[in-house]
Amino acid sequence: MQKRVRFFSVVFALLLTSSALLAQATLKGSVKDEKGEALVAASISVAGTTTGVITNLEGMYEMPLPAGTHTINVSYTGYEAIAQVVTIGNQDVVLDFILKSAVTNLNEVVISVGSRNTLRTSTDTPLPIDILGAKDLVASGQTTFDKALTYRVPSFNSVQTPVNDATSLLDPYEIRNMGPSRTLILINGKRKNMSSLLYTQTSPGRGETGADISAIPQDAIERVEILRDGASAQYGSDAIAGVMNIILKKDVDKGGVTLRTGMTSEGDGEMFGVSVNNGARLGARGFLNYTLDLSKIGLANRPGTVDAEGEAADFGANINDVRAFLKDRPDAGNINGSPATTAMKFAINTGGKVSENSEVYGNAAYIFKKVNSFANYRTPYWRTLSDFPYLTDFFGVNGKYVGYVPTFDGDLIDYHATAGFKSSRNGWNTDVSFTIGGNQQTYTVRNSQNRNRTLNPDGTFKYRENSPINFRPGGTRFTHAVGNIDVNKRVSNIFSFAFGSEFRTEDFTILVGDEASYEDGGADSFAGNDPRNSGHFNRYNVGAYADFAFDFTENFLVNATARLENYSDFGDAFVWKISSRYKLADDNVVLRGSISTGFKAPTLHQIYTQKAQYSFVPGQGIQVGGLVSNVSREARLLGIPNLDPEKSTNFTLGIGLKPAPNFNITLDYFSINLKDRIILSTEIKSTGGTTPLDKILSSNNLSDLSFFVNALDTRTSGLDFVANYRAIKFGAGKLGVSLAGNVMLQNERVGAVKNPALIAGARQSVANATQEALFFTSRPKFKTILGLDYEVGRFIFTLGNTLFGPTKFKQQGLDDNLYTEFKTKLVTDLAITFQTSKKSTIALNINNLFNVLPEWEFKAENAKGETLLKDAAALKVNSNLITFNQRYSTTTYDGSHFSQLGTIFNLSYNFRF
Repeated sequence: MQKRVRFFSVVFALLLTSSALLAQATLKGSVKDEKGEALVAASISVAGTTTGVITNLEGMYEMPLPAGTHTINVSYTGYEAIAQVVTIGNQDVVLDFILKSAVTNLNEVVISVGSRNTLRTSTDTPLPIDILGAKDLVASGQTTFDKALTYRVPSFNSVQTPVNDATSLLDPYEIRNMGPSRTLILINGKRKNMSSLLYTQTSPGRGETGADISAIPQDAIERVEILRDGASAQYGSDAIAGVMNIILKKDVDKGGVTLRTGMTSEGDGEMFGVSVNNGARLGARGFLNYTLDLSKIGLANRPGTVDAEGEAADFGANINDVRAFLKDRPDAGNINGSPATTAMKFAINTGGKVSENSEVYGNAAYIFKKVNSFANYRTPYWRTLSDFPYLTDFFGVNGKYVGYVPTFDGDLIDYHATAGFKSSRNGWNTDVSFTIGGNQQTYTVRNSQNRNRTLNPDGTFKYRENSPINFRPGGTRFTHAVGNIDVNKRVSNIFSFAFGSEFRTEDFTILVGDEASYEDGGADSFAGNDPRNSGHFNRYNVGAYADFAFDFTENFLVNATARLENYSDFGDAFVWKISSRYKLADDNVVLRGSISTGFKAPTLHQIYTQKAQYSFVPGQGIQVGGLVSNVSREARLLGIPNLDPEKSTNFTLGIGLKPAPNFNITLDYFSINLKDRIILSTEIKSTGGTTPLDKILSSNNLSDLSFFVNALDTRTSGLDFVANYRAIKFGAGKLGVSLAGNVMLQNERVGAVKNPALIAGARQSVANATQEALFFTSRPKFKTILGLDYEVGRFIFTLGNTLFGPTKFKQQGLDDNLYTEFKTKLVTDLAITFQTSKKSTIALNINNLFNVLPEWEFKAENAKGETLLKDAAALKVNSNLITFNQRYSTTTYDGSHFSQLGTIFNLSYNFRF
């Protein structure tokens, strides 16, 4: 480590000395539209270099440049880009620009993700970057930011899980099928806090956590930059699959209010919302943009018709009793689909000049979300009066016991805030910032019981007939504080460099539940946090990086980055990255590629979480298992090693083509080799003997246990394709066509599973076929999005077609000779926008126009599987096993590749102030 520190010190000293010898002057001026109005945040960049700035609130810009001749590119969303040659000598040069209104071309917007050096446009970057503007998100018709990205970015996937307990507060998302924890989320270039939720259900995202991007109000977003490449060298941990940078609005003159309503074609899931986005000038040089979004979405219920024979077999019930109950409640009273959600979201973005060479900036958001969902209905043949004779008193209806359904209420608070200072002096650009953020989730279980037989000293039951029916199981909290110092300088036309440092402290708290919620099994459906498993946990890390950009010619760029980090819990991590770009044919052909190493630190959630977990066990209903902390006594007894960071090697190679002025094509290959992937193990069961494993299970009354471990080496590779053709004259209007796709070539385990000795000795494995299907094949094999938008007169018609490729699952309990495959499906979305006046528009969105639903089928693993496919009775048994006797008939218990809600209608009205 000392050698690396000395290396960085020597490099920095040489650069500081050499840069003072080079002459510079400042190019400055304004950017306005044809009406003479200032364009705020317009992009000004130097062709063939990484140098770029944006205009301030007055449409003014300043950009230090070395002496020589430069081509200046100027662009702004919705306006035609222009280029002009300028010669810089020893004196400052004033150059004003006027942009003409045109079709949107986000490819020429200056972006801030992907390099720690000075800004560049996406056409100049050596990395694959998607840019989505606010109009793209709104046109999707989706009510949350994460779902909008699903239908706009092929490599991004997010879908609601079928089991609606804590997971209903935050749906798992991922880029390139790599899980939510391997995509870094930034807000205006600064790291956003993770969620406090750890996914523990058997569904995609199991064992991971990510930032809550669904909480960000869409009307606060100006654009989204998605870097589809590893970037740990630039940003640190988590940036293995990519980086998402969310840029907030700066407008002060374009505010408005939006009213929204909608429902599904089934008449449920009704939605009402109102959003206000507005801005104000702060003095002569400052701005404040704010967004307030209030929404309420009703329950959308999609249970299946429950199979009586399967119920009777699972619960040992009389078939006539089961049929009698299901006659009145064919779905067994189950409620699953999309839970009722109420949300309040507030965000601000602010900044301003304090002098000619310096500015302050800041942004903040506060989100409150409440989710009301349900556990599986406890039928009267599941929780019987013979076992619990008091249940009629608890849950009887008109003196008759008909079962009960525990409710699950989740309260989420998510916040972040950043304050920073930027300065530019003698070509040195400095950015100093401090960020805080946090996420807290607390839970309430109602209409349930603690059914344990624990006795009081007087011989009466402590719970059972004396149990409360409402519980507070506790929750989790995650916070972080991040300090950043970033410095960059353009030394010459050929060379620029950047360096910086980050300090971050993280806190994870497991909040204790009330005693009745956890003691002796706790609340029926969702056990609370035991004080012995709760607590407050902390770590910190400090990192430093150096970034060098070499523009050897106007067409040839090489970028190199190195980063060193030290974590208080596991030590050092050193990573690097090299990327390059070469432009041909008057910039109409771009070749680009990169190679890098990366890492992902184990999260505090993965290290310290320990709890009882209610889970579905095929053929046995809901059972209580245990999740063992990585640093617990139980972990030591089982021989579970401490978690190490994951390590990755990333490689990308791509080409960009511009056959015509409004026509762009990119094709990128990516490969990610991941070593020591952290997983939440499968449920490890008793050996029937007296091993430490058996003792832990019996002493804690658990059916099984699971834990986190560095268990797998994996390889992921694929292709990303993007093509856009804009402003095609078609009749009286203009047509835009976009086609984008992602194809997974590989997503698989490399080598054997790394089982702890005790687990291997019990002839069990921490990763079985169920787990590996969730990791590797539970997201679409390919996804393609064809978008058409036609603007004519006051109308804009948008047609989106998303082709979800097949996904494969190996659900727990399924016959070893079978697997399930969700079929390829095409989902079509239609949006019609009408400008009713100069200041108002009305929009109708019909998502999933043709009411396409997920559909799965059994597939054979081998010849025995082929025989099973011809056996209707065997298929029925297996179908019941993976759907909890058809409660989850559309999605199975593990989830599907897109939403099961079907057609959704949304209507919105926007009025601009």
